Amino acid sequence: MNYQKLFESNISKDEISAWRAQGKKALGVVCCHVPQELLHAAGVLPVRLRATGCEDYSEAEVWMSSFSCSFAKSILQYLIDNVYDLDGFVASDGCMQAVRIYDNWKACSKKAGKEQTLIEIGAPRMNSATTRAYYKEELKILVEALEKLTGNKVTDEALAHSVEIYNEARGLVKKVLELQKAEHPVITGAEAMKILLSSTNMPVEEYIELLKAFLADVPNRKPVSDYRARLMVIGSALDDPRYIEAIENKGGLIVADTLCFGSMTFGDELKLDKSDILTSIADYYLTRIVCPRMIDNRDALHKLIVNRATDYKVNGLLYVKMQNCECWGGENTYLEPALKEANVPIFYLEREEKLANIGQLEIRVEAFIEMVEKEG
Repeated sequence: MNYQKLFESNISKDEISAWRAQGKKALGVVCCHVPQELLHAAGVLPVRLRATGCEDYSEAEVWMSSFSCSFAKSILQYLIDNVYDLDGFVASDGCMQAVRIYDNWKACSKKAGKEQTLIEIGAPRMNSATTRAYYKEELKILVEALEKLTGNKVTDEALAHSVEIYNEARGLVKKVLELQKAEHPVITGAEAMKILLSSTNMPVEEYIELLKAFLADVPNRKPVSDYRARLMVIGSALDDPRYIEAIENKGGLIVADTLCFGSMTFGDELKLDKSDILTSIADYYLTRIVCPRMIDNRDALHKLIVNRATDYKVNGLLYVKMQNCECWGGENTYLEPALKEANVPIFYLEREEKLANIGQLEIRVEAFIEMVEKEG
C-alpha cells in the first residue's frame, strides 16, 4: 500500500467533501480536550482545525482582538474563507484563544447566513471528583448535540468501538515516534510532524492503514545520519513542518516533542471501564498530559518533558512560544530548574503562525547547535 499520503501536510478539504457527499457530517475540532471518539461514535468525521500556511488573517483580525494569538486568528480566517468544508465545529475552553474562535465564528457565520452546528464544551483546569463529574455532564451535552445533528444514537457499544479504533491508532503512532530513539532514525522530525498532521485530514480508519503500511516499510528506509545535534521541541501549537525543516536544515535533528499537534496528539492508550464508558473517556481527557493548561499537573508535565529528553538522548531543547500564548507564555519560569538539574540546555524562540524571518530563525538555531556541540 502506498503511504505517501502520510507526508501530505497541506490542509485539504477533499476528504471532508467526499465524506459529506455521502450524506455524512463533518465537524471541526478546536483543542485536544474534545474527545474525538464521541464524534466518531456518532458517525461524524472529526477534523482537527489547523492554521498551516495562512499568510493573511486580516479579516479575522477585524473580529478578534489584536492580543489574540495568530494561530487562533488564522483558523478563524480559514473558516471565513471556507478552506474547510464543514457542518460546523466543536470547541472546548482549552485556552482563551480557542473560545474566541468559537465566539467569533458564531457571529461571522450568522452574519454570512451560513448554517453551522457550533458546540462549545467546558474542560476544567483541575482534576477532582467534582470536575470529572462536571466534565462528564459537558460530554453528555456534546453527545446529545451530535445525536440531534446526525440522527444516530451514540450507544455504549459505538463508544467502545470508537475507543478501540483510536487506541489502535495511538499504538501505531507510538511505534512511529519510537523510531526516533535510534541513533540514526529512519524519519526526520519534519517527516514525523507530517505523519501526525496528516491524521487531521482523513478518517481514522484510513490513517491506521497508512500507518501500518509505513511501519511495514521501515526496514527499507534510509537512516538519517547527517545531523549535528539531537533536539527536542516543546511549546505552543506548531502545525507547520516548514518550521521544523528550517531547524533541520542547520543540522538540528528533531527527535522528540511535546507539541499538541505532535506527539501529544494521540497520547497513551485509553483504559476503558465498560460499566461506565463516558466516565472512562472523561477521566482520560482530564488526566492525560497535553499542555500547561491544567493547574494540578504542572509537575507531571515537567517530569514528562525531562524524561522524554533523557529517553531520546537529546542534546538540547527548543522552547517555541507563540506570541500571546496563554498556556505557554510563562511556563519556562517553572520548567527551567528541572531542565537545569537534568543538564538539558534550553533555547527560547518566539514565533507567529506566518513563517517570516526564516533566515533569522536559522541563524539563531545554528548558534544554539554550535553551543551544544561544544558543550557535548
